[in-house]
Amino acid sequence: MPVKLLVPLLLVLSVSACSQSGLKVTDSDHQSDPLDYVDPFIGTDGKGKTFPGATVPHGMVQLSPDNGRTGWDWIAGYFYPDNILAGFSHKHLSGTGAGDLYDISFMPLTRPFKGQQTEGGPQGGTIVSSFSHDNERASPGYYQVFLEDYGINVELTAGPRSGLQRYTFSPDTDTAVIRLDLGYSRNWDSTTATHIEIIDNQTIAGYRKSTGWAEDQRVYFYTRFSVPFNQHQLELDGNTLSTKTASGIQLAAEFDFAPPGSGEILVHTAISSVSKANAKANLQAEGHELDFSAVHQSARQAWREELSKVQVQADPDTLTQFYTAMYHASLAPRLFSDSDGRYKGPDGNIHHSEKGPRYEFFSLWDTFRALHPWKTLIDTRRTGEMMRSLMDHYQVSGRLPVWIFEGNETDMMMGYHSVPVLVDAYLKGLTDIDGEQLLNAAIHSATQDEFGIKSYQELGYVPYDERKWNVSLTLEYAFDDWAIARLADALGKQEIADEFARRAQNYRHHFDAQSGFMRAKNADGEFRSPFDANAYYPEDYCEANAWQYSFFVPHDVPGMIEMMGGKQQVSARLDAMFSTEQAVEEFPEWISGYIGQYVHGNEPSHHVPYLYQYLGEPHKTQQLVRRIMSELYTTAPDGLVGNEDAGQMSAWYLFSALGFYPVDPVSGQYVLGSPAIEQAQINLENGRTFTVTAKNQRPDNIYVSDVTLNGEPLDGFILSHQQIMDGGELIFTMSNTP
Repeated sequence: MPVKLLVPLLLVLSVSACSQSGLKVTDSDHQSDPLDYVDPFIGTDGKGKTFPGATVPHGMVQLSPDNGRTGWDWIAGYFYPDNILAGFSHKHLSGTGAGDLYDISFMPLTRPFKGQQTEGGPQGGTIVSSFSHDNERASPGYYQVFLEDYGINVELTAGPRSGLQRYTFSPDTDTAVIRLDLGYSRNWDSTTATHIEIIDNQTIAGYRKSTGWAEDQRVYFYTRFSVPFNQHQLELDGNTLSTKTASGIQLAAEFDFAPPGSGEILVHTAISSVSKANAKANLQAEGHELDFSAVHQSARQAWREELSKVQVQADPDTLTQFYTAMYHASLAPRLFSDSDGRYKGPDGNIHHSEKGPRYEFFSLWDTFRALHPWKTLIDTRRTGEMMRSLMDHYQVSGRLPVWIFEGNETDMMMGYHSVPVLVDAYLKGLTDIDGEQLLNAAIHSATQDEFGIKSYQELGYVPYDERKWNVSLTLEYAFDDWAIARLADALGKQEIADEFARRAQNYRHHFDAQSGFMRAKNADGEFRSPFDANAYYPEDYCEANAWQYSFFVPHDVPGMIEMMGGKQQVSARLDAMFSTEQAVEEFPEWISGYIGQYVHGNEPSHHVPYLYQYLGEPHKTQQLVRRIMSELYTTAPDGLVGNEDAGQMSAWYLFSALGFYPVDPVSGQYVLGSPAIEQAQINLENGRTFTVTAKNQRPDNIYVSDVTLNGEPLDGFILSHQQIMDGGELIFTMSNTP
């Protein structure tokens, strides 16, 4: 994307170090600051479904703009091709396929308001303003936009549990209006109850409760304005009220201000899943006394510390892709407990997190593959806290989580993938969870009767006459069983280890030697017919087809190769996968990013390019991973070819850019690829550093001719987690020849 030189608005001259999509700081004094290479607009167009607003690493608040429309493109509230804004709300999802949240939405205005009927908006129209990307900026912990229809500049920043907005009205504004919309429902999210209380002429509090993807969502808020409002009015179900409190469904409030000489009005809002009082305590805990610069600089420093865990040397595009990927990989899971440790639990009651903060937003079907292994490298302390959150959920709900969000189990997607995430952290020594307690919890998930697991235990597979996604279910259950076998073996529970090692071989039940693909079977053991590997069978494969799932045996690649006829046969089949054109005219939105039948925009085949290493053909892995990084990741707003999925897409890039990837994410091993960086220093939390160097790095030097670790040739294509944690230097020598 071309570099643009931008003249900032007079209204935002005081804001330093902000970036816009495509803008890169070139002053040599700032080259070492990773914040200069983060572009929050990447992923806001196309398939990515990210948001550009202000947050801190793993923060509870994601204060970001909303276009005011409903639909797949607006699943994160904001879609880059749009040209209107309807408000700035405090809760957003990053790159998921779910349309919840958009809670506690403020909008600065001047009268008369501009209304527009928007897709999915309320009858009678939505209050909006037009805007231009020329007058919009985003950087870690900061967002700015100019509302053209009202002449108002908006700036957003955030703390861990609060968001701070600065509205700058034009000097000739007599009456500034700030509107709070609590009742508006969008996408999957429907309002069930709202409440507002006018505490004084600078303070309000209330809540929004909703249902959608997460059945029971509760967001309490406490807000302080920097100047007093002169008057207010409440709107409930279309009726105007002059009271100081109101409760209902469709609830909004308008506050009229006489702007001070500077034209600036600040809005500081903290949230909580517990109560208004806890939201107030969260606001007080973050202090700053309505000091925008202090909050902004605190957010920037938090991001600088987070991103400096890996110091990278590379070309500018690679730096932007790498540090933006690190940014996206640090948005989830996120803080859910309040400053006093309390939070809403999955049983609907209020609980207290005893050992560190509680985290939620675990997109485990996506993130067990690479995001959580990434955190075990660069975020070991927080990994331990997150594992405690998973086990706390088990203690309350009686089942390890599948996909937890806003204090709810959504049961989204499939598998019991909290098991490999927990087991990986346990085997790496990153959690104080009792091993036997963890084993019991894992076995409970693996022996329940729901989700096809009863048939899986009895038949060794999930039959298609029972459930959809049956092939995917069996393959993913088999992997999770491998994680249980690894844990049991580490605990000396040999009988349990043997049992689950046998179950981990259940993937074999779906293999059809005649076609060479994993296929659906009925309860009688007969394959479903007719069968076309190029077709899309959503009843058998989860968000994929037979090509994309047939290689999902990350825990037993040698066994899979033997089953499929040997290395030569598997190599030919993989070659065909990457060269066979898609036969389906239109896949669902979430299946995207093709190289032949390989789909990078969704997770099930993320490990597949690395399988060539097991076949003795490393050059094919090297060629493919570099092609994916250069073609399917860019620095444009549509630079992600699929949903970001809470950090998984970014974690794939981070590992691959460093030159290795966790094909089996509970093995403690990484398979080598082809690094995109020139050098990267990983600053480990144990005080050591691990450096990756790529000699002769050039765009055409995509092949690896030599690899050494601490000066000695690396034996084979595997790098262990322990070798990284011990510190040292991994050196790739790059070449343009396989």
